[in-house]
Amino acid sequence: MAAAAVLTGCSSTASGPELKVSGAFMPQPVSDMAAGFLTVENTGDAGDRLTAVTSDISDDVTIHETVDQKMREVKSFDIPADGHLDLERGGSHIMFMKLKKQPRQGEKVAVELHFEKSDPIKVALPVEAPNHNPQHAKKH
Repeated sequence: MAAAAVLTGCSSTASGPELKVSGAFMPQPVSDMAAGFLTVENTGDAGDRLTAVTSDISDDVTIHETVDQKMREVKSFDIPADGHLDLERGGSHIMFMKLKKQPRQGEKVAVELHFEKSDPIKVALPVEAPNHNPQHAKKH
């Protein structure tokens, strides 16, 4: 009986994806397009996929990867179990086309991240200086 209780206890801890967003920002746009960057951390025991991003600032929000310095739209990004998805300058990112308004440094842009398995997550992207790059700062 004790072994059965232990097994049941272990299986009930299986939780699936456990997603948390950090490091979100948008460089202040200098045209009618903008990019967004953030990290999605998955501390759960199952993977998930980022499938879409929506925002009131644009009706045309897509996700892109950069390979060999060429940007291309993708349908989704994997977020592995006990892993993370980094959307950062020079790499994968969110693209906002035909902005309805120009956000200024110090403002926040509301977005909603949509996933294959998990509930949507609402995130406020702080608008930073056009050349803001936290990855660059970490390296120096």
